[in-house]
Amino acid sequence: MTFNHRKSVTYRLVQAARVQRTRAAVHLSRIGLHPGQEAVLKALADKDGQSMSELAAELAVQPPTVTKMISRLGAQGLLTRQTSSSDGRLARVFLTDIGRERAASVDQVWKRVEKEALAGLDDKERKRLKKLLRHIEKNLAPATAVHADEDDDEPAAETAPAIVTVPLSSEDGSD
Repeated sequence: MTFNHRKSVTYRLVQAARVQRTRAAVHLSRIGLHPGQEAVLKALADKDGQSMSELAAELAVQPPTVTKMISRLGAQGLLTRQTSSSDGRLARVFLTDIGRERAASVDQVWKRVEKEALAGLDDKERKRLKKLLRHIEKNLAPATAVHADEDDDEPAAETAPAIVTVPLSSEDGSD
């Protein structure tokens, strides 16, 4: 019997992530951003003046990706890059006033996408879904990459997640 990936939870997860990213892209484009750029603005809104390597680590991307993003956002006047006076190799990134305004607009985009995505779910279902997704994230992430969100009820995993055995089909065959 072959595995029908289209009936799997992980397939549904990928599909949901894909359409969420597409929907977010539509809303982000209205404020002049592309997916991924909002994460840079929010990271700097939380902690302005980060180095390129700090941003790369926080965003879990490679340094050349951050460099490209910083260049594009800088060209829009949303941030500036300043070389350290003590170490000419170190550049810190700061939001401009326009960048701070745009970062605030990102919150509205995220709230709107969240509202659209969770329409029809009550508070209990939303909380349960969040908990389940966090559990999946912990199961799949390397131990060093799992961080607790500020509003999570659970602390970050400090050790590798337990291996979970998942049956490929339900007992009653009603996938």
